[in-house]
Amino acid sequence: MRKMMTRLAMLAAALLLATSAQAQIDKPVRILVGFPAGGSGDIAARLLGERLAGELKQPVVVENRPGAGGRIAAEALKNAVPDGSTIMLAPIVVPVLAPLVFSKLPYNPGTDFMPVIHVVNFQFGLSINAGHPARNLGELLAWFKANPTQANFGSPAPGSLPHFFGVMIATGAGLDLVHVPFSGGAPLMNALVGNQVSSGIDTVADQIEMFRGGKTRILATSGAARSPLLPEVPTFAEAGLKGVEGTGWFAVFAPAKTPAAAIEQINAGLNKALKTPELRERFIKLGFEPTGGTPAELAAIMKRDTERWSPVVKASGFRAD
Repeated sequence: MRKMMTRLAMLAAALLLATSAQAQIDKPVRILVGFPAGGSGDIAARLLGERLAGELKQPVVVENRPGAGGRIAAEALKNAVPDGSTIMLAPIVVPVLAPLVFSKLPYNPGTDFMPVIHVVNFQFGLSINAGHPARNLGELLAWFKANPTQANFGSPAPGSLPHFFGVMIATGAGLDLVHVPFSGGAPLMNALVGNQVSSGIDTVADQIEMFRGGKTRILATSGAARSPLLPEVPTFAEAGLKGVEGTGWFAVFAPAKTPAAAIEQINAGLNKALKTPELRERFIKLGFEPTGGTPAELAAIMKRDTERWSPVVKASGFRAD
């Protein structure tokens, strides 16, 4: 009996080794990015790709599929061969926000994607012109109430997460704030400096240059904790708006039906990469807060943020189609 059990154990070990060998990704890996080269998401993908290549012992290339707010890359991922050789680095807008604002999408994040790993968070900030009389968030909200015709906020695009964060602020403060959309972060900041809009909401990274140049003041940031880029600036909760909290993020996804072993291999490689001091430092300079974790944790984050933003989007009345 003992010999039989030993043989069975050896057979099981051999089968496990064979299965593991078959599960190894044995071809170059593509990271799809739904935005042009040179942007923060593209840079993040390339930094991750360099380290993932070393872990997988395979070349890793970034393939930009810009357009339609990341939806082109998402459709390409949906149609890719599910063998672990194609993954996508996508912001929260692709799996969470787009389904809330579009009635028709070329993909279903719940059935066409497999979560791999949450990569980074990034915060939003509320800015005002450096010459504005308000010195903190409480004073700005009081100023909005006293000057209702100027109670407005700009965002880099209609239907963007900064747009909906502005709606969250207005609801939390009991104000009727007019949304003023711009065609990007740079035009928004230029309008704020030129006093063409009373306040602006965008990612901290996209606002920090004007802030450091003394042209704007960032009154609060959107995370549960202060931004590593702006440790001197309070969160909205610290500034008096309890419950006004929300971050953007980037995460990695694979096509549906990708083998679990391939998902685990990529997840392990990226988790290891995200723990390296060099990569963490580069990400923080980009305004990213490195995270990591399991596929199940990413799925839970997607569910949480869908529940967080759905009522805000509904309250805004915005539809993208």
